[in-house]
Amino acid sequence: MKQTFYSNGKLLITGEYTVLDGADAFALPTKYGQYLYVNEAETQLVKWTSFDADKSIWFEDTLSFSDIKAGKTESINPVTQTLVKILHTANSMNPKTLSDSKGFNVVAELTFPKHWGLGTSSTLINNIAQWFTIDAFILLKNSFGGSGYDIACAQNNTPIIYNIGSPTPTVKSVNFNPEFSNNIYFVYLNQKQNSRSAIAAYNEKKSNIATTVNQINSITQELLNTNNIERFMELLDKHTAIMSDVLETPPVKEQLFPDYTGSVKSLGAWGGDFVLAVSKNSDTASYFKQKGYPVVIPYKDMIL
Repeated sequence: MKQTFYSNGKLLITGEYTVLDGADAFALPTKYGQYLYVNEAETQLVKWTSFDADKSIWFEDTLSFSDIKAGKTESINPVTQTLVKILHTANSMNPKTLSDSKGFNVVAELTFPKHWGLGTSSTLINNIAQWFTIDAFILLKNSFGGSGYDIACAQNNTPIIYNIGSPTPTVKSVNFNPEFSNNIYFVYLNQKQNSRSAIAAYNEKKSNIATTVNQINSITQELLNTNNIERFMELLDKHTAIMSDVLETPPVKEQLFPDYTGSVKSLGAWGGDFVLAVSKNSDTASYFKQKGYPVVIPYKDMIL
């Protein structure tokens, strides 16, 4: 019997880094995501194949049930090691999935290019959690780590406010459909950022974080409620300035796009993946393409 699972990708609009310290994070599920197809097989093996959006195979391996149950592998491939760790954690949460089966052929299929950083790992973890019928937030916490906002996006089809919570996260659907959504674009910076190393750097630099969290929460709340594009851009710039001070890192607009007539805000881990660009002018796409950034996606094409 073939099982099919799907999870949405994600973009974090506000609350990057500070979400780990209790800030409310405003996040958007994307139209892009990842499928997981699971077929029963024989031989106590999991034959795994991962496809990129262009249908090319970017990872392929065969894992034994015994390695998954033990949580270790002789493979030196870091992807294999990570996958074994996730499956081991999933199996420890629900051993029946493996114990009741003779084997599996598994295909993971991204609908966005892997290097885009829209949630290759989070969509995988949420799909595996569905397969094993376990809590994806706990699976993330016990395997990969992170705030969990990306898992919330994987599971929701509307904009959300996410709070890491204690002991469990809270996820609230919110209405976000500004009149100026046609002025919002997502621009890929042609470089993949390592979220875990970026978080480690943040933890080293943060101080007086409670004040920062309150400031970010205030910005997030007003951002959701304004229909004025000028105020929206002011709030984005304010958020960026606060995080620039915390991270001791110049804003991306200052570094790369000082002549852009609008706001540019880093999303997620600063320094890579996508930025949010908003301008009253209609030449945003051509501006970034002329700068050498060809992937410029309008809001309506990116967000669910």
